[in-house]
Amino acid sequence: MATFERFRAFTVHVFTATGAALGLLALILATGGHWAAMFLCLGIALVVDGIDGPMARAFEVQQVLPRWSGDTLDLVVDFATYVFVPAFAIAASGLLPEPLAIPAGIVVVISGALYFADREMKTKDNYFRGFPAIWDLAAFYLYLIEPPEWAAAVAVVVLAALSFAPIKFLHPLRVQHWRKFNVALLAVWALLALVAVVQDLAPGLYVTAALSIIAVYFFVAGLLRTPA
Repeated sequence: MATFERFRAFTVHVFTATGAALGLLALILATGGHWAAMFLCLGIALVVDGIDGPMARAFEVQQVLPRWSGDTLDLVVDFATYVFVPAFAIAASGLLPEPLAIPAGIVVVISGALYFADREMKTKDNYFRGFPAIWDLAAFYLYLIEPPEWAAAVAVVVLAALSFAPIKFLHPLRVQHWRKFNVALLAVWALLALVAVVQDLAPGLYVTAALSIIAVYFFVAGLLRTPA
């Protein structure tokens, strides 16, 4: 039984590490300009990231297999999928002024690396402290909405600055306040995002508007709470 428990625990780490493989596949697709497919891979990585934590806790992975750090593995994979690949997508998108494209990508990776190193990135009530470096979603909305070049550049700078701001950002799965509603809304968002990806990031006005409204809600929901 002990051997089985160790094997089961290690499979959870392997499952988490598949997020890195999805990040590599997303980067390969991005270099070919297959943006919708890239976001599909990043979306699957999001699902993996949402599932592996409950699995690890259910199987007591930290106690059964202390040699491997699940927290470190999670940070490595998350940086690849949340920050590094999206930084390339933003820099190569053609949605920013050309002189600012590569600097914007650099801003993303530097601010994202610093955020992931912050030991106080989460508050005691499970909110993120500042913009939680979810650059995969920021890139998704840039491709979905296609704002003017100057607006896209400003958005990158503002989000990077908000990574260090004393504001709360909602974690829909862990924050207890309105948790059932937030999880249900997240499920709706995931379905609409899948529609957008299947339709090559051009799903039409209604889907785009719904996705934008949900994004505004998740952003504002944290701002209305007690400051971090």
